[in-house]
Amino acid sequence: MQTSTPARSIRLTGASNFRDLGGYAGHGGRTLKWRRLFRSDHLGALNDADIALLKALGLERACDFRGADERLQQVCAIPGLPVHSLAIDPTVVQAMKALMGSGGILSASDTVRLMQDTYRAFVHHHAHRFAELFVHLLRGDGPLVFHCTAGKDRTGFAAALVLMSLGVSRTVAMQDYLLTNALYRMPDAASSSLPQEALQVLWRVQEGFLNAALEAVDADFGGLSNYLDTALGVGRRERERLAELYLQP
Repeated sequence: MQTSTPARSIRLTGASNFRDLGGYAGHGGRTLKWRRLFRSDHLGALNDADIALLKALGLERACDFRGADERLQQVCAIPGLPVHSLAIDPTVVQAMKALMGSGGILSASDTVRLMQDTYRAFVHHHAHRFAELFVHLLRGDGPLVFHCTAGKDRTGFAAALVLMSLGVSRTVAMQDYLLTNALYRMPDAASSSLPQEALQVLWRVQEGFLNAALEAVDADFGGLSNYLDTALGVGRRERERLAELYLQP
């Protein structure tokens, strides 16, 4: 008897980029379990129907990569959900405004460069936050969502790390990353002080953003396995445990 494949994208009114990481092929062809790992944009605008749907999915915990100011502006709307702060303060908008303030003309290519620098900083300066995510993942397989504001950059790098630590290919991890461009709705209140061409880069994802991080992992750590082990504390034993928790038998 065939069963239908669960939906990857969870249709919510208050969040557009909430999706399941299940179904991808990991180590030995074993697929990731559905309804265990989710990634999303922020959870501060959910309505009652959204909350009921996420409770029906069994969501038990959230890891929030947003900085303190972001969290205060959009507090998680799910009553009683344990939320663990893994704060990474956003810097790219400030860098964009600083460039304009110094008399520069902010172009799309400038924004691409700043975004790539942001992703390299994830690797070098914020490894401890991604390590904390793995600590939570290793505590058990109760359904967990990790997110930031748009669910595309901090969350996108985190999702790639999680998927590849479970044996998902880099190609498939990139495909998952790029799904943001089909799903995410740019907020109506997006800053109008920035040029439109820069905003179109800022609110989307590109292969070159994630590749900037992964190339830094390869160049500076000798590859993903060594980065997971030395920078994130996710060695062979931890990866075996992750496979037990999140891959189908």
